[in-house]
Amino acid sequence: MNRDAVKTYLTDLQERIVTMLEQTDGHTFLRDAWQRPEGGEGLSCVIEEGKVFERGGVNFSHVRGQKLPASATAKRPELAGCGFEAMGLSLVLHPRNPYIPTSHLNLRFFCAQPPDGEPVWWFGGGMDLTPYYGFTEDTVHFHRTCRDALTPFGAEYHPRFKQWCDEYFYLKHRNEPRGIGGIFFDDFHERDFDFSFGLIQSVGEHFLAAYLPILQRRSATPYGERERDFQAYRRGRYVEFNLVWDRGTLFGLQSGGRTESILMSLPPIVKWRYDWHPEKGSDEERLYREFLVAKDWLQP
Repeated sequence: MNRDAVKTYLTDLQERIVTMLEQTDGHTFLRDAWQRPEGGEGLSCVIEEGKVFERGGVNFSHVRGQKLPASATAKRPELAGCGFEAMGLSLVLHPRNPYIPTSHLNLRFFCAQPPDGEPVWWFGGGMDLTPYYGFTEDTVHFHRTCRDALTPFGAEYHPRFKQWCDEYFYLKHRNEPRGIGGIFFDDFHERDFDFSFGLIQSVGEHFLAAYLPILQRRSATPYGERERDFQAYRRGRYVEFNLVWDRGTLFGLQSGGRTESILMSLPPIVKWRYDWHPEKGSDEERLYREFLVAKDWLQP
């Protein structure tokens, strides 16, 4: 196990992604370094009111604590009360143009220290896409790139992590998915450290290849108040998921994390309506009918 190698990779990936996004948007990200009194530090890179991104964040955090929060031990009750070390890269991009999807990437590493045993480590992460208007071409490209990230490690990982993503990013209280999915995994400790670490590196390296072609394809699409209004309505689902169901948000808040960085994932403009339904046959209704469904997008 090499914790320093994980930290070096995540901070380097953060800088490379931010640099590329700055070139894409034309505006500079704010770089906000912070210290955690209980142990740890991080760097939040945030853009607001950019040319392309209405809000976006690419955050790195590295924290230590005396007791793992409940959100981290739900599936590992034997580690309750253990000291821990956690580091991760968390990215959320909310574009201004409603035809460009919101995107999310997360890569994380945990290490727990039982009082009378060897350290227990695991990885987690994934990436997913949340469109407001559906395009088959974009959805297929995103899922195929996710597959390509995992194929070198075994053919079984993509269908497993794709299903996990469909099940995880699901609003149970709404009975609907947050978006069109991607890949998601947690508690990942397979074969050995190098194998597991290599897999999350591949996921990280494929994110820009998965997302930027879609952004570039849709960035010039004209839109009006109708599309912006629907975007704000669907962003409400994003907020609901992150505040009600997301384990990463819960871990950050339960561990005394930096609230500004944790809630960076929320979009700046959101709307809720009472019992609203899209017009039959509209592009908005098509999103629900054709895209917000569990589907094998490798064979559309």
